[in-house]
Amino acid sequence: MTDTTRPPLAGTPSLLRAINDRAALELLLANGPLSRTQIGTLTGLSKPTASQLLTRLEAAGLVVPVGTTAGGPGPNAQLYQVNPAAGYVAGLDVTTTHVRIAVADITGTTLAEHQVATKGWSAAGTVEKVGEALAATVRQAGLADGGLHQVVIGVPGALDPATGKLRYASHLPGWHSPRLLADLEAALGTPFSIENDVNLAAIAEQALGAAHGCEDFVLLWAEEGIGAAIVIAGRLHRGFTGGAGEVGYMPVPGAPVVRDVRRRNSGGFQELAGADAVLELAAAHRLAAGTAEEAVDLALRTEGDGDAFLAELAERIAVGLAVIVSVVDPELLVLSGGIPTAGGERLRALVEEALALISIPRPEVRRSTVPGSPVLHGALQRALATAREAAFTTH
Repeated sequence: MTDTTRPPLAGTPSLLRAINDRAALELLLANGPLSRTQIGTLTGLSKPTASQLLTRLEAAGLVVPVGTTAGGPGPNAQLYQVNPAAGYVAGLDVTTTHVRIAVADITGTTLAEHQVATKGWSAAGTVEKVGEALAATVRQAGLADGGLHQVVIGVPGALDPATGKLRYASHLPGWHSPRLLADLEAALGTPFSIENDVNLAAIAEQALGAAHGCEDFVLLWAEEGIGAAIVIAGRLHRGFTGGAGEVGYMPVPGAPVVRDVRRRNSGGFQELAGADAVLELAAAHRLAAGTAEEAVDLALRTEGDGDAFLAELAERIAVGLAVIVSVVDPELLVLSGGIPTAGGERLRALVEEALALISIPRPEVRRSTVPGSPVLHGALQRALATAREAAFTTH
């Protein structure tokens, strides 16, 4: 008797076409313009099937012809690329002092960037101000209002999936309403999502930078605040409440223990290696600077006191990393944010050396290689993934 309740093992023709179409689009994104023959070779499809595939994608507005090959034997072949106009996205990097915005087409090409200071913003006016800044960037990119398919906002906090409220971000007035995303979407007619800024930096590093090709790594962000992003088996680990990586509160040797994290107080890893702590350490080594980054830069150019400062700073960073490494045991550690960037290769090497003395796992330590704002790059990458999934699977 034939069991008619079980689904067939073979894929349906429509499913196979969708799989082939998606594979071709990913190849075009990764390799740039390709001919029908090249697509057939890379996907294993026959020439007639590759031709049908390109005809479907061109009719759907997902690919466009962009010239021909030249210099080879035989007639020139038509080249195709992903249609940049198939979708547009934006990323935002929100800090206590400004908002950076970038708009990109679906190929990942950045069309416009804009930065606006948040001084003078009221909590009640956050949605309006964000909307104005985003609209200005969209116009700068030459797009019509409402032309974005996805917007991702990077914030120094974590969205609680149960309540929709932003946690660990008391320093960001106006961003805590559980209706924030709904209000932004209603005001601008565009889907929004919020992600922790350090998580976005890790996404950028995995896609474009020092962690490319690595599926188990930790990114430590050291700037005004201390944070971490944890990637396990290629996926971000956000934690049950979205708070994985909030290591600024983490108890570490040499720093006071935070007794009530809901109140404003000092302690934990932040007290050991955050910006204020770096400035205090610099002053103790007779290095006068206005910011933590300036202190590190000055130390690199100052023998004696500068050397001692960098060695102690590296030890402090290594203490926090040792705690994380003992739990996660990653393949790789990436140092990012203003302080490691200012410290360059010398601080990286000192951190790796100090960590090897106090930790049994000894992962490689690398510096961030993402240019500009890693958070902004990560926001665009996250938005692109969502927009491509929608565009490439619904044609």
